[in-house]
Amino acid sequence: MSAPEVYEVPQPPVDAGAGLAEDRRAGESLGRVALRRLVRNPGAIVGAVIVVAFVLVALLAPLLAPYAAGELPGRAEVRPTFIPGPSAGHPLGLDRYGADVLSQLVWGARASLLIGVLSTLLGLAGGMLVGLLAGAFGGWVDSLAMRFVDLMLAVPSLLLAVSIAAVAGPTPSSVVIAIGVVQVPVFARLLRGSMLAQRGQDYVLAARSLGLSRRTVTMSHILPNSVSPVIVQATLLLATAVIEAAALSFLGLGGGSPTTAEWGRMLVAAQNELEIAPRLALWPGICISVTALGFTLFGEALREALDPRSRRR
Repeated sequence: MSAPEVYEVPQPPVDAGAGLAEDRRAGESLGRVALRRLVRNPGAIVGAVIVVAFVLVALLAPLLAPYAAGELPGRAEVRPTFIPGPSAGHPLGLDRYGADVLSQLVWGARASLLIGVLSTLLGLAGGMLVGLLAGAFGGWVDSLAMRFVDLMLAVPSLLLAVSIAAVAGPTPSSVVIAIGVVQVPVFARLLRGSMLAQRGQDYVLAARSLGLSRRTVTMSHILPNSVSPVIVQATLLLATAVIEAAALSFLGLGGGSPTTAEWGRMLVAAQNELEIAPRLALWPGICISVTALGFTLFGEALREALDPRSRRR
């Protein structure tokens, strides 16, 4: 009698897109899994440290800044051809008006944080409203909303922000409105696409088969499962908001006096002193770059942590 044949049972292929599901432990929520993946990501740690430091400096500016905002302690020491450098009383030196550079940087962090957060919240609110209408109703509402979004995207973002700020007037509030309006189409298209992807899921069909209204299905099921990528994008756009705020201030659209503490305005004041004091342009440039880098690193790490298809092996 011949030996029985042995058949090898084929193994199912490994799904590389199930990263987040494979990382889950028994009874562990997706939020806890994402947090654990963030802790493992060196880029997330670096970005979080930069963001936290930036926020703390902005919030504790009255305690950290050696001098008050707009104070000119070294005005008598500044001459047309000489700007004092670092000293015991002024670690980063003085600017052309006699203000302490370190104090200006600290108070400028508060101004940049306020403009960045307010403009992003404004863009998030407007974008979610447009995206919600387009994703929930579809049809002619979707077409009308998307044509409005396409019209805004046809204009370069910085040019659109400059136009809005110029029409509204050179004030900090106009900068917030200008940057927020520029961000509206980004959030609108992202939320609309995410909602359209969720509308075809089985849980939505099951909810509709139970007789739930469109409003209940949209607000209780589709929208909560569609906002994660929007929140991640908001973190990334905070970096863009800080850069655009500095750019508008550099163009003279931020309002305020020349001695007002704001990183973009400090760059404006420094461009005429590059030959005798190039450090005046170096410090605010470093602050803008590092802050934008921190938000970008943290936002990218957050996107990877919430996206199961981007598992890091």
